[in-house]
Amino acid sequence: MTKLICTDTLNFFLYDVFQAEKIFELERFKDYDKASVDLFFQSIKDIGDKDLYPIYTKMDKEKAFYKDGVVYVLPELGQAVKAIAESGIIGAMDSFENGGIQLPYCITNAALSILYAANPNATPYATLTQGSANLIAAFGNQSLKDTFLENMYSWKWQGTMALTEPEAGSSLSDIVTEATPLSDGSYSIKGQKIYISAGDHNQTENIVHLLLARIKGAPAGTKGISLFVVPKYRPENDQLEDNDVITSGIYGKMGQKGYTAAHLMFGEHNNCKGFLVGEANKGLSYMFQMMNEARIGTGTLSMATASAAYYKSLQYAKERIQGSHPDKKGTQVPIIEHADVRRMLLSQKAFIEGSIGLISYCSLLKDLSEFGPEEDRKNKHLLLELLTPVVKSYCAEQGFQSVNLAMQVLGGAGYTDDFPIEQYLRDTRVNSIYEGTTTIHGMDLLGRKIMMEEGLALKLFQNEVQQTLEKAMQLEETKAMAMELGIQLKGFEKVLNNHFDILKTKGPRHFLADATLVLELFGLLTVAWIWLKALIKLHSSDSLQTDAFKTSKTTTAKYFFDYELVKATGLVQKLSKSTDVLTSSIDASIFD
Repeated sequence: MTKLICTDTLNFFLYDVFQAEKIFELERFKDYDKASVDLFFQSIKDIGDKDLYPIYTKMDKEKAFYKDGVVYVLPELGQAVKAIAESGIIGAMDSFENGGIQLPYCITNAALSILYAANPNATPYATLTQGSANLIAAFGNQSLKDTFLENMYSWKWQGTMALTEPEAGSSLSDIVTEATPLSDGSYSIKGQKIYISAGDHNQTENIVHLLLARIKGAPAGTKGISLFVVPKYRPENDQLEDNDVITSGIYGKMGQKGYTAAHLMFGEHNNCKGFLVGEANKGLSYMFQMMNEARIGTGTLSMATASAAYYKSLQYAKERIQGSHPDKKGTQVPIIEHADVRRMLLSQKAFIEGSIGLISYCSLLKDLSEFGPEEDRKNKHLLLELLTPVVKSYCAEQGFQSVNLAMQVLGGAGYTDDFPIEQYLRDTRVNSIYEGTTTIHGMDLLGRKIMMEEGLALKLFQNEVQQTLEKAMQLEETKAMAMELGIQLKGFEKVLNNHFDILKTKGPRHFLADATLVLELFGLLTVAWIWLKALIKLHSSDSLQTDAFKTSKTTTAKYFFDYELVKATGLVQKLSKSTDVLTSSIDASIFD
């Protein structure tokens, strides 16, 4: 079958670099071992090959549409997502008691990357259901669990995350959807939500919305937001009743044309019931569990889409005969022989594989923060909090650039729909918008995560990096790279010191003005650290990797340090000095 992602690389980062096999020693995951997980990965790959990849371009060409109150999607989509559900992956992280399969998050995310690479438009129907079901499992009462989980795990019912409103996008404190208590313990819901992914379609029996709303009389701002289960059809007396959830239409999108985004109206006829999840006014804290998973998931989706595009461009570069070497005129060669084509291929490869490492590490941190040794859980949680905006935004932003290079490798052919690259490019563009824009994650990193617990998260990460640098300095193969990363890390410290001076002297507006660039810089340094850890493992005496694998990874890492990490120098130079060009009191007319 078509190669879309390198499972050897997935296994290398999981088991060799980050020693994920030790996760099976924890009580929570004792029923698994590497052999059983390998079988699971193979079954997941089979689903990707047989059910998902064959309909990827068809979902784009025969796009979802709205007619007479019904949202129609490609019929084969239902069969494909049901195949995903039958693997158990929708309930992967939930307990056996709740009907899940109690799989480690690091294993779940690796499996999902295989599915995303096969079809980045169909798989999110399953993963969105997974995320919303996880919220019910974590915070819902037994009645909600009994009513919804089994049906969602089997994908009999679709799950969604209903946050965004016409006047409340990223600013969730402005949510106005209202919940009024009813005598039976439920709530009357009234309001509307927009851009709701998988918000409606005709391939599932019911749609279960995990919805944020404000109970009448609740405090203003984020403190007064509660979380509700609001199904399209509410279960009553062993049957489904209309719950006054109306789809007013779906959005026409640049990409992801088979993955619906709905505009929903709740309670237009005053007959929409919602069921409170957990305690009142704690909805945003609950939703952030799902959002943090979704942010890592968006990074995974971005990496996997870029991986699929990379292997398409690699195949083309090997087969396309054009041009000759400057010193061998007249002899045509495959374009992979040309230096700049190799640059574009290595740029993609360095991003994809470095991101696999970053995603593997963050996923393992989530497992250890919840189920690892109790004395270490807080530190693992802090590291995960620090790196979540990085894994989401670095992968989303660089993933788009990676697919853009894949198109460039194909030249004019890449711009046509004879090849799937143009679809990958359209489909992946939204990932830097999903689950918080890059700007928001930059402000989150600089304004909150770096300073949380008096800088403890950053100190923990710096300790991890320092240990890696010390090991790398002992190996001839990694010494020069370790020295280069050390120089750039000192530059990052200079950047932070400058920004904290700005915060003291000029205030938060000036402090956060370049937060996106700080995030970009931190992402580069983090992935360089990932590559350094990988090289240490490859060149250690106990490495079992083949010479070909070692050469491939070493060359790719060298490319990253030579061509990508050097970009940090310019960022450090810019961010180490203060400028008011973005924050000065100037009239908006300058943009005219």
